[in-house]
Amino acid sequence: MSLIPSFFGNRRSNVFDPFSLDIWDPFEGFPFSSTVANVPSSSRETSAFANARIDWKETPEAHVFKADLPGLKKEEVKVEVEEGGVLQISGERSKEEEEKNDKWHRVERSSGKFLRRFRLPENAKTDQVKASMENGVLTVTVPKEEVKKPEVKSIEITG
Repeated sequence: MSLIPSFFGNRRSNVFDPFSLDIWDPFEGFPFSSTVANVPSSSRETSAFANARIDWKETPEAHVFKADLPGLKKEEVKVEVEEGGVLQISGERSKEEEEKNDKWHRVERSSGKFLRRFRLPENAKTDQVKASMENGVLTVTVPKEEVKKPEVKSIEITG
């Protein structure tokens, strides 16, 4: 995770972050981007939600990921650990059904799919990952292996 703040707003990924595996779309913003990158056309409308914001902090005991996912239920979110130590957090917010008689004045809430991937460090215990969701905040805890201190053996000096 970068310590450098983003001054450019809706940043998709950080090229300086070796742990970030966000997918960069060089055609993003072009009218033909959905055909070139094989991205569904609905994704253009959902760019705000597609870039779910996730914090990653390391404590002495674990790596802790927190994602703001307002309005999502835990059944709509998926947390997986892929082979090679890659944590993947994904989900989907369904679009609200439109009634024929409804007149929309503003649509600002986003819908659609999101996917974020993080390469976990070597000391992560990927078989003991825990996830919980409370008040729209997903918390994923990845315990760390204890660092074994080298054994010090005293040598008796003779003479």
